[in-house]
Amino acid sequence: MCTGQEQGPLKDPGETVAKKKPADSNDSTPDASLPKIPSQYKKDKQEPGEVATFKTDVDIVTLDVAVVDNNGQFIPGIPAVKFRVLEDNVPQQVRKVDLGEAPMTVALLVEFSNVFQRLYSSVWYQTLQLSWGFASTLKPTDYLAVIAYDLKPEILCDFTTDKSKIQEALHRMNIPAWREANMFDAVTDTADRMSGIEGRKAILLITSGIDTFSKITYDQARKSLQQSGVPVYSISLMGIQRAMSPAGDNITFLQADNELKTFAKETGGQAFFPRFEGEYPGIFQQLEQALRHQYVITYSPSNKAHDGAFRKLKVDLVDTDGKPLAIRDPKGKPVKYTVIAKAGYKAQHEVE
Repeated sequence: MCTGQEQGPLKDPGETVAKKKPADSNDSTPDASLPKIPSQYKKDKQEPGEVATFKTDVDIVTLDVAVVDNNGQFIPGIPAVKFRVLEDNVPQQVRKVDLGEAPMTVALLVEFSNVFQRLYSSVWYQTLQLSWGFASTLKPTDYLAVIAYDLKPEILCDFTTDKSKIQEALHRMNIPAWREANMFDAVTDTADRMSGIEGRKAILLITSGIDTFSKITYDQARKSLQQSGVPVYSISLMGIQRAMSPAGDNITFLQADNELKTFAKETGGQAFFPRFEGEYPGIFQQLEQALRHQYVITYSPSNKAHDGAFRKLKVDLVDTDGKPLAIRDPKGKPVKYTVIAKAGYKAQHEVE
């Protein structure tokens, strides 16, 4: 049994930075040409550097941003001058943009209530396939915790790099004890526990998306997650069962899907809704791209107040005229893309 005594990293464990012209170069002439995406989205060779982490002391903000195409593939090679950061709708002066890769600290938060889960049921198999499938993609330097929730969250294995402990924790999910699936309580509790961890961190929520009896409301959960600084990625369960059920039975699930999409959008994560097992490898690849490869933007906010207020953020790509940036693939075809970044941060009170 995993005792949970092995703790995750509380300090930056290290990352790699692309070997290319520094993004904060003094060259004041923006690259007017459209950025070309390297063939197969290959990245430049990388070397050790400082870990990229979203943190702020109000005077300096460091923000992780992913730019992905419609297939969830990370798009490298975007010049620093193409990024625009708006804080409370006010354009900010970007100091530099680096391309970062670093070890991850991920909490695998798994719904395991007896509303849907039964030993040897299709949903039980799907849950374990998704959980172990993702765990198998992690590198030796990545930390993972396994947390199951029904009425309340239970840490089956605390942050560890030992995959045998992770596998042992997953094997403990046999017979659920409660019918409740208190997702709002579980995800906010996990995010709160992770808020003090530095470096690349995220919650991977494997869930039906349905909340039955949480102490907090959906709006309270949204606010808490926004302020935690922890991206929430989710994989929805029961896709094939829902597709085969009568339309009237899906209203609750549609609401659940919208909630998962909102959590992902506002925290800088992503939400996935697979129907078939064959979609899993693609989802794991997209998670790898989104979690490990990101642009690291550093800027000094124009609002210097240490007032504890929530600052709304928006990151987009623009051309030299301030219009949405057009990106083309190596064959010259336009590429649809999505900029993934957290919705904001809470400015810290000044320490007296």
